[in-house]
Amino acid sequence: MSESSRGTLDQAISETGVRLLDRLARLLALLGGALAVCLALLVSTSITLRAFGLGGVRGDFEFVQMGVALIVFAFMPWCQARRGNVMVDSFTTKLPKRFQAVLDALWEVVFAAMMALIAWRLGAGAMDAAKSATTTMVLLLPIAPAIAACAALAGFTALVALAMAVARLRGSA
Repeated sequence: MSESSRGTLDQAISETGVRLLDRLARLLALLGGALAVCLALLVSTSITLRAFGLGGVRGDFEFVQMGVALIVFAFMPWCQARRGNVMVDSFTTKLPKRFQAVLDALWEVVFAAMMALIAWRLGAGAMDAAKSATTTMVLLLPIAPAIAACAALAGFTALVALAMAVARLRGSA
């Protein structure tokens, strides 16, 4: 295989991988949005029932606590893929574009490392919660699955950040 065709093949594989990551990030964001709507309906129902003296939805706050954590982690990969994170670039805008790309890629790698650390510790927390059979207070729902899902989503965010770093260095982001 010639060197030029290998470069084209590598680029096609990486573009396919990035496209797959992007589609998965979008799907997760859509699922996070659907969960947000469901939680809004749950809270609205609970408040309405309380207003009519019928008592709220039992354990509604437990669903909200776990659901909001899942929503945040579901949105993070999409936000990272769309460069929606907070960036301070007041002094770097005058630097050469290539230097800016390398600097941005460096920060993407730092962010990926932090998300990997968070994923690791969430994973450890999920295993501990499963081992001790920790549940919510009212409904006695196990919390380990929600923590594990957040760990997986944090890990996926780290993967997206690394892909974005590579894309920046290649000049396609």
